[in-house]
Amino acid sequence: MPNGDLLARAEQKFAQLLAQPVVKDWLAEQSQKGLTVDEQMLKPHMNKLYQLVRDRSNCANCPGLQKCPNDYAGHYTQLEMNETDGAVDVSERKLACDKQTAQVQEQKLSARIRSFHIAERALNEGYSAGDILALDMERAKAVQQLMRYILQTKEHGLQARGLYVYGPFGTGKTFLLCYMLHELAKSGYSGAIVYMPDFVEDVKSMIQEPQRLKETVELLKSTDLLVFDDLGAENLSPWVRDHVFGAILNERMGRKPTFFTSNFELDSLLSHFSFTNREGDEEHKGQRLMERIKPFVDTVYVGGSNKRNSRVL
Repeated sequence: MPNGDLLARAEQKFAQLLAQPVVKDWLAEQSQKGLTVDEQMLKPHMNKLYQLVRDRSNCANCPGLQKCPNDYAGHYTQLEMNETDGAVDVSERKLACDKQTAQVQEQKLSARIRSFHIAERALNEGYSAGDILALDMERAKAVQQLMRYILQTKEHGLQARGLYVYGPFGTGKTFLLCYMLHELAKSGYSGAIVYMPDFVEDVKSMIQEPQRLKETVELLKSTDLLVFDDLGAENLSPWVRDHVFGAILNERMGRKPTFFTSNFELDSLLSHFSFTNREGDEEHKGQRLMERIKPFVDTVYVGGSNKRNSRVL
C-alpha cells in the first residue's frame, strides 16, 4: 500500500483495535499459551480483530436474541492464533452465546411435549417451583404433592401411577401439570397434553381421516406422560368413549402414567361417563372407564383463588 492518507487511516484503525480491552485480553491469552505475539504480524487479520471487537461490544449491550445485531444471530466471534515457522495465522469461530444455548435447550424441551388445544403460554411460561408455591399458599399441599411426584420420577424413573388433579375453576390445575411436563422433559421424557372438550370434537371429525386418527391415538398411547385436561367438560359419544378414550387408557394403564385435571371429584365422573345423548344411561360402560382411571392415579386437590383474569397461574 503506497504512503498517504489511506495508509495513515489504516495505521490509526490498527492502533485503535490493539487498544481495545477485548483485544488486549485476547493477546494476553495467546502469550500465556506460549505463542509469540508480534503485533505487526496481525495486520493482515485486522478484519477478524474488528469482528471480535464488534461482536463483544454488541453482546455487552445485548438487545435480546430477536434483535441480535451480530452477523450470525445468537453467536459471537472467537479467535484462535496458530504459529507455524514464525508465521502467524488467526482463525475465526462462531460460538453460541448463553441466550442462544438456553433457547436451543428450551426448543428441545418443547419438542418433547405435544399440545392438543392447549395455549402455548401454559407450557412455556417458565415458572420456578418457588414462584408456583408463592403465588397462592392455599394450594401449598397440592404443589408439594406435585413436586414430590416430579422428584420421584427423576430419581426412580417413569411411574406407573399418574395424578388426578381436581378443584374449583381457575386455581391453576392445568398450569401445574404443564410445569410437571416441562420439568420432566428436562430429564428426557416425552409428553402430551389434551384439552378434552376440543379434543373430543376434533376426534369426531377424524372419522373421515382414519390415518390421522390412528396416528393421533398411537401418539397418545405411547408418549411417556399424558395429560387429559378438563375431564368432565367434554360431550362424549359412545364411539369416542369406548373406542378412542377407552382404548388409550386401556393401553396405558399400569404401563405409563396418565394425568387428569377436572372440576369434579373422581367418583362423580361415573355418571358423566355412563350417560350419552345417543345411548342414554350405560352405567356398566361408565364403570369400565372408571376402572381404567381410578386404580392408576393419586388424587390431588387444588384450592385457592380463581386466577383466570390475572397473569399468574
